[in-house]
Amino acid sequence: MSKPETEPVLSVRDLVVQFPTRRSVLTAVDSISFDVAPGEVVGLVGESGAGKSMTGAAIINLIEPPGHIAGGEIRLNGERIDNLSQEDMRKVRGKRISMVFQDPLTSLNPLYRIGEQLVETILTHLPVSPEDARHRAIALLEEVGIPAAASRIDAYPHEFSGGMRQRVVIALALCAEPDLVIADEPTTALDVSVQAQIITLLKRLCSERGMAVVLITHDMGVIAETADRVAVMYAGRLAEIGPVRDVIKSAKHPYTAGLMGSIPSLEAEVSRLVQIPGSMPRLTAIPSGCAFHPRCEQAFARCRTERPQIIKTDSNDVACWLHETVPAP
Repeated sequence: MSKPETEPVLSVRDLVVQFPTRRSVLTAVDSISFDVAPGEVVGLVGESGAGKSMTGAAIINLIEPPGHIAGGEIRLNGERIDNLSQEDMRKVRGKRISMVFQDPLTSLNPLYRIGEQLVETILTHLPVSPEDARHRAIALLEEVGIPAAASRIDAYPHEFSGGMRQRVVIALALCAEPDLVIADEPTTALDVSVQAQIITLLKRLCSERGMAVVLITHDMGVIAETADRVAVMYAGRLAEIGPVRDVIKSAKHPYTAGLMGSIPSLEAEVSRLVQIPGSMPRLTAIPSGCAFHPRCEQAFARCRTERPQIIKTDSNDVACWLHETVPAP
C-alpha cells in the first residue's frame, strides 16, 4: 500500500536538545516543530548559536555526548527514529538520510580515490555488484556535473577544486537514494559563482528525485534562491516559519524583519542597513519570556515574562505576542 502524498518525509515535533553541565542543564534546541514534504527544500536560518546545526545533528542522531535529545519526536516517513538504538540508526543514516557538510574534506577520506569511496558507500547500502556500483558512481558524478566523470572517478580528493569536491560530496550523499538530505552550510566555503552552481544543483536534484532537503545556513540569499519554506531560529527556538516569499516580503517577527533589513538591495538605495542591537544570548543566560525581547524595539511587559507560542497568521507562523488576536468578548 503506497503512502499518502501528503505525508511529510520528515516530521519534527517539540524537539528538545540538552547538554548537562556541573552547574545546570543547557538547552540548545528548545521545543521546535516543523515538517518537510517530498521534493521540498526547507531552510533553517539564524545567527551562529541559534541551534540550526544542532537540529540537523539531532535528526541524524550525531549529537556529541553529553548532549542528547531530551524531548519531542522525530519521524521519517511516519516512522519514529529519535528513539532507535545506535545500530538501528546506523542503518537509517546514509541509506535513508544523508548529510552534506560545509567542508567537503570532512566527508572525503584524502587517502582513497573518489571512486573507491563512492563504490564502498553504494555496496554498503544497495544490493548491487561491484561492477554495477562503479557504473552507478560514474553516473552520479555525471549527474552532479563532474566533467569527464569516467576518467576522474579514479582521482583523489585533493585533485578537485573546492566546488568540485562539494559536488562529489553531494554525489556521495545520493549514493543510497535517500529520502532526506540535510545540507549544513553547503556553500559557505565556496566562491559566489560556485555557490550559485551548487544551489542550482541542489534544487534540480530535489525536484527530479523527489527528495526532501533541510538546508541549514545563515545566508538569507541562499535561502531565497533555494528554499520553498524557511524556519527562522533564535536562541534554540523557532521565531517564524512560512513560505520563503512571505517571510522575505512580509516578515512577522521583529527578529526576522531585522534579518531581512540587513540584506543589501539592488533596487532601493539606502544610506544605512538595518542593524539588530546586541547579540545572541549564551545558553547559560537565555532571558525569560521571549528570548529576543532584550534586543527588540517593540517589546512590552508580556514579552519579558511569558514565552510566546507559535501563532498562526494569514501567511507565516510566528512566535510573537504582537500577533496574538484577542478573542471578542
